[in-house]
Amino acid sequence: MTPIQIKDPETGSYANILPELGFNCYEFQAMVDGQPIDVIDAHPDFASGNQRPSSGGIPILFPFPNRIANAHFQWEGTPYELPPDKTYHDKTGNAIHGFCLDLPWRVISQEESAVTGQFQLSIDGKHRLKYWPGDIFIEVRYEVKGTTLRADIRVGNPGSGSIPWGLGTHPYFKVPLSESGHLKNCLVESPASEEWVLEDCLPVGVKKSIGKSHDLREGAWLDQLQADDILTGMPEDIDQYECLIMDEQAGLVVTQDYDAIFTELVVFTPPDRDCVCLEPYTCVTNAINLLNADVETGLRVLPPESEIKTWIEIRAGKVIV
Repeated sequence: MTPIQIKDPETGSYANILPELGFNCYEFQAMVDGQPIDVIDAHPDFASGNQRPSSGGIPILFPFPNRIANAHFQWEGTPYELPPDKTYHDKTGNAIHGFCLDLPWRVISQEESAVTGQFQLSIDGKHRLKYWPGDIFIEVRYEVKGTTLRADIRVGNPGSGSIPWGLGTHPYFKVPLSESGHLKNCLVESPASEEWVLEDCLPVGVKKSIGKSHDLREGAWLDQLQADDILTGMPEDIDQYECLIMDEQAGLVVTQDYDAIFTELVVFTPPDRDCVCLEPYTCVTNAINLLNADVETGLRVLPPESEIKTWIEIRAGKVIV
């Protein structure tokens, strides 16, 4: 596989992206006052394609994030089955992480500090088109500027019928933020005030006030955090949210800001790895199968020949005291 590197000529910050593997940004190094900070975690062999596409970097999860229970759903009376030999599945038979994280994207523009990729189901995932209610596309423009990696995202419906969709990203943030650091000095924060009740990683259609062990509003130390949770209940009447990782010993912080369309946040601590995943989703896991639940799931429907734009920013910096 051939990665594309984008680089800010002023600071030297750079990112490496794999168009052939879901347009995954598997490396982002930010230069903070001349100090290189490796922000994103991936296996050293990730760029060879020999690792699971969802195991590192920033997998893009579309047109559904996380799982669809038992790999089937109904839409407008039509049943859809997502077979394991044609779509990405977990070990228990749920479809997982969408249709585009393991397939090549088309690069439609490239500059020194930015690159844009596009995935359209009818073009780049033809063998999966019949497993969704219609054609849909996603376009992502990554740009490195200063110590920031920004993703500008466009989702479009080129067809004549309305299409359900959801989007998430699955960034693996490397911790601690310095080679001499320790997890006990790393704090993770999120403003979420509620969480989804889960059974076997799937929401049961009920939200509750966030439990003490999952509450990140005042920060939680990463050496004490074991998580695979879906947080929600973000602050109202604001147009963007923020979550962050602070390495107090190193005096460094990594912040992820994102558009308020991303109403859910999956927090996942992969076992036996020095990283944490803070995953913004526009809808909850299995939202397409929760249509009858008396709760807002975030599932969106895109009208014919329409599109929507959104964004996510990841930046590194020094802790301001």
